[in-house]
Amino acid sequence: MIFSAKNGDFHTHTSYCDGKNTPEEMILSAIEKGLTDYGFSEHGYTAFDLRYCLTLEKTELYKKEILALKEKYKGKINIHLGIELDAYSDHDTADYEYVIGSCHYVTKDGKYRAIDEKPYEIEAICNEWYGGDYYALCEAYYEGVCRLAKKNISIVGHFDLITKFNKGDRLFDTKNPRYLAAAKGAIDALIPLGVPFEINVGAISRGYRSTPYPAAELIDYIKEKGGTFVLNSDTHSRDNIAFQFDKWKKLI
Repeated sequence: MIFSAKNGDFHTHTSYCDGKNTPEEMILSAIEKGLTDYGFSEHGYTAFDLRYCLTLEKTELYKKEILALKEKYKGKINIHLGIELDAYSDHDTADYEYVIGSCHYVTKDGKYRAIDEKPYEIEAICNEWYGGDYYALCEAYYEGVCRLAKKNISIVGHFDLITKFNKGDRLFDTKNPRYLAAAKGAIDALIPLGVPFEINVGAISRGYRSTPYPAAELIDYIKEKGGTFVLNSDTHSRDNIAFQFDKWKKLI
């Protein structure tokens, strides 16, 4: 299992999507940081929202380039071709070594809205679609997360992404029974997959959080249910590869 690598980072993004650096620049930085394994996981094609994901044309270019780089750097670092698949995406993942399953949206009446773009956007979604009831919003989000249980995924990505802009529980109380019931219900749905949940430090490196996803209470619940973990950076630049891994590896 590649995720058992002691010095690996498997959730990363490049200029193919919403990242800043080219794949080769990311590899060179990973080598400089002493990683033995490095995985690329661009956002898979999502037909209803093309703003940040791979287009169909770029998908083929992405796969071709990563496989070429895998061969070029063989013996220096192990390169892995992965993809981040959204819960609402039907992207074909047959060509990838691994799949990170994530949920970035809530949906209503055939429309989709991203919950992780901007602080004011999540507030607008809650007010316009859920009458200001953040727990209804969270329940809808975790219903989306549960969809991952029916997909062929290798890692559960940033499980509680809905809390990205909720630092200090400024929008909703993560100890609220409704919130915990929704989150733990999604964990219960995903545990039977037997795949690791990621400890994701991406929001820390970008200044939105001071702790990783998932929250400590949810990590404890996942462990209680027999779940396992993998540490990932979710980096969008070469500077944040393996960000604070020494600090957070204790969680896995």
